[in-house]
Amino acid sequence: MRKILIANRGEIASRIIRTCQQLGIETVAVYSDADAHMPFVKEADIAYRIGESPVNKSYLNMETIIQIAKDEKVDGIHPGYGLLSENAQFAKKVEEAGISFIGPKAETIEKMGDKIAARKTMQQAGVPVVPGSDERCETIEEAKQLAQQIGYPVMLKASGGGGGIGMIRCDHEQALVQNFASTKNRAKAYFGSDEVFIEKCINNGRHIEVQIFGDTFGNYVHLFERNCSVQRRNQKVIEEALSPALSEETREKMYTAAIQAAKAVKYVNAGTVEFIVDEHENFYFLEMNTRLQVEHPVTEKVTGFDLVKWQIQVAAGEPLPIKQQDIVPQGHSIEFRVYAEDPVTFYPSPGKITKLYWPDVSSVRVDSGYEEGGTVTPFYDPMIAKVIVSGRDRNDCLLRAKEYIELVEIEGIKTNIPLLKEMLNYSAFVQGTYTTQVVQQLYSTKK
Repeated sequence: MRKILIANRGEIASRIIRTCQQLGIETVAVYSDADAHMPFVKEADIAYRIGESPVNKSYLNMETIIQIAKDEKVDGIHPGYGLLSENAQFAKKVEEAGISFIGPKAETIEKMGDKIAARKTMQQAGVPVVPGSDERCETIEEAKQLAQQIGYPVMLKASGGGGGIGMIRCDHEQALVQNFASTKNRAKAYFGSDEVFIEKCINNGRHIEVQIFGDTFGNYVHLFERNCSVQRRNQKVIEEALSPALSEETREKMYTAAIQAAKAVKYVNAGTVEFIVDEHENFYFLEMNTRLQVEHPVTEKVTGFDLVKWQIQVAAGEPLPIKQQDIVPQGHSIEFRVYAEDPVTFYPSPGKITKLYWPDVSSVRVDSGYEEGGTVTPFYDPMIAKVIVSGRDRNDCLLRAKEYIELVEIEGIKTNIPLLKEMLNYSAFVQGTYTTQVVQQLYSTKK
């Protein structure tokens, strides 16, 4: 590929541009009014304004993005993550325009984007799934009956959901009744479908995901796992590779299941198979993310591979550059997401960044979408940057992270750095025994 359009913004656009520059590939950026002065706009070779600040008037405008790609005669479009990255219609339109979509095929995105269909596909492939409904729940009566069968607590989920949106825990029937209609409405508003289903809620579970890659020649590899259990509002805050709380036996079983999942849908390009692991190390399929993940840098750090480079090569029709037996993990890596948000309420904190200082340390990679003087607007996700710390082992990694996070300076807005500092000193996290309840547990100890 000689020219690529990046249908995204912020730090992921900058990160893709960086790999393209290393490969000698020309880049085309698209931006909204709110992002006109963002770093990624200046870093790209060419940049086009695509609309007003709201995403539905800019970054979700498929026709405008594809027309720019045609005008610029690009070879491929990289969707990043979020926005249009898991939109099957967009992927199909890109391919119909004669442009390579740097991601999986549209039919794969469609099949795995429907959580009910994905459950069925995984069951057929022999991948364990969380006990729950194999069909959508049309009425509250159906939901109540199923919840009684599998036992409370349950998770009420949007079939088209993702990123923690459209899911809510229900500890009893009253909660299910209270949330059923609102969850269906939220699903319709966010995903265009009001289909919902129910799964058993795994108490004290760990959220573990396996990075997989497939090419057009039928080759598949996994690049080990990431522990993504530090979450607030069902959204990730800290991720690490490898997980500190898995036996080798369970780890190998999960890798096998992830490859089975990839083969079941003839997966091409980068993808992630997400599992929930209970306290007895039983694991169950949650979903497949048909895109690059926010937390992909920790996998890059422990494997030494550039996953965006692999994405581009596979989209260009090349085979995977390495075999499974030659992929060996080295060291440990932890990613901390730095958000413009109140560290206690988690509400976004938009505003002008009057000071922004990231120390230059060889063991730390900072993927940032902002610079000093920039403004975090209310239109998009409030993530400012990702701080990725690497070490010889987990203890070394934690020590380096503690030292680094104390040196970071951000002024003008509230950030979640106080939460990150507290987590680095919280016993469950330090010992690696934490579950998806760790943030709630941390705050309960402070009351």
